[in-house]
Amino acid sequence: MGTAYTPGLTVSGYTLLTKTRRLPLKGKVLVSVGDEVTPQMAVAKAAIPGIMHTVKVAELLGQDPEDVPKFLKIEIGHHVQKGDMIAESRGLFGLIRNTVKSPLSGTVEVYSQLSGHLGIREEANPLEVNAYIAGTVTTVIPEEGVVISAFGALVQGIFGVGGERYGEIAVVCQSPEDELLPEMITSSHAGKVIIGGSFISGETLKHAVAVGVSGIVVGGMLDTDLAAFLGSEIGVAITGDEEVGLTLILTEGFGHIPMAQHTFDLFKKLNGQRASINGATQIRAGVIRPEVVVPCAQAPSTAEVSEMASNSVELGRRVRIIREPNFGQIAKVVGMPADLVTIPSGAHARVYVVKLEDGSEFTLPRANVELITE
Repeated sequence: MGTAYTPGLTVSGYTLLTKTRRLPLKGKVLVSVGDEVTPQMAVAKAAIPGIMHTVKVAELLGQDPEDVPKFLKIEIGHHVQKGDMIAESRGLFGLIRNTVKSPLSGTVEVYSQLSGHLGIREEANPLEVNAYIAGTVTTVIPEEGVVISAFGALVQGIFGVGGERYGEIAVVCQSPEDELLPEMITSSHAGKVIIGGSFISGETLKHAVAVGVSGIVVGGMLDTDLAAFLGSEIGVAITGDEEVGLTLILTEGFGHIPMAQHTFDLFKKLNGQRASINGATQIRAGVIRPEVVVPCAQAPSTAEVSEMASNSVELGRRVRIIREPNFGQIAKVVGMPADLVTIPSGAHARVYVVKLEDGSEFTLPRANVELITE
């Protein structure tokens, strides 16, 4: 068997970028096929219904439920402001006056004759989905969203936290082996995506948040530092919703791991260009990788498209190991046995023979590696 196919991390200076931008509920699409969009441009919007609140009018007025309708000052479907009078009753020849005011702003949706309660729904919360990348709308999904395409650079990491952010790429380390230190990050880096080398400490991460950095891409960090920064242990669920002040992407893994030279060199070429980044990560089924995206202004020629890397693994291709004990390390495929091999767990699987950068060789299941697309 000469080649095999495996999921992989993409590190490419020129590839087709396709992003589906979809609302979580039915709404309105704001763009059309062929429209050019910018990263923070809204492409679809919807309104999330507010919470329904119950106002116990009968109890507050001291009236029987069947008598409440004659005391109501509003009708179903009317909009009220917080503090507006919604019911009033008078007793003892008009000397005693009971009133009920709306505890919130919203729309009166329902009245129960049985209980004498009013239902007022909070005002809807607007929701917009932006384009995320600069590109062209190639597909419109009616009432849901769009598909946007562009050509450009794509660097996927192995783990990340924090959601979608934007900023100019700023390479601050001289080499992929360098540690990203606090003194390397200044006020001039506010709003930028900083590219480090092999490692970032929890102290440096906190300093970057204080400066206002938009994102950080670095080889690795300690899992204990990351847990302390997040305020909780790292789980196995999808990341990306953390409110931590910036987006962090690890390209290699946990520990002091130099960023791959190819990746670092690509970032140096992209230095100063605007990037879209997302730390969302899911390792299990439905894999999601953190990413840095830098669309380019011009479409590629036919020749350039034909030169784009494939997803095939061949002898000599570089892969990343995604299971312990060598999690995150880069290796070269030096053997591809065609027959099934019995692995330590007792299962039979196809394997690769790989060589690490220190020259050591070993065998591991093909499912334990990711292809690095270059």
